[in-house]
Amino acid sequence: MDELSHFDNAGNIKMVDVSDKPETHRTAVASAKVLLSASTIEVLRNQTNPKGGPLEIPRIAGIMAAKQTSNLIPLCHQINLSNVDISVEIKDYGIYLQASAKTSSQTGVEMEALTAVSIAALTVYDMCKAVQKNIEITEIRLETKTGGKVEYSRE
Repeated sequence: MDELSHFDNAGNIKMVDVSDKPETHRTAVASAKVLLSASTIEVLRNQTNPKGGPLEIPRIAGIMAAKQTSNLIPLCHQINLSNVDISVEIKDYGIYLQASAKTSSQTGVEMEALTAVSIAALTVYDMCKAVQKNIEITEIRLETKTGGKVEYSRE
């Protein structure tokens, strides 16, 4: 099993030193589901939600969150994002969200994608809580990661 990289040999917390790593093009995609009742989905489809449309505000919130990842997660490197995009789709079960993030950096961009999709899901929750109290956010997960030493795909 790999060791946790945020601890030194004495067990003290440390920031991972990436100064010797090459700068490469890196991408990450994360997803989440927001489970909603049929009546809430109908409200969203009819655009009669008292707090406004459900699709654009979570997109903007997710993009803004990705840009703040290093301020939210201790020891997370501050990186220059070249792109963040969020897709929001109404499905039979509720809302499916997918966030993609890109950078050319010495470290990965998966935390930015995961932060983006998480905050977008929380924004859907906030927008829909007036019409439904038992909303569930589920399956927040990394789908793919490219660039750097280790690539990953859920497929």
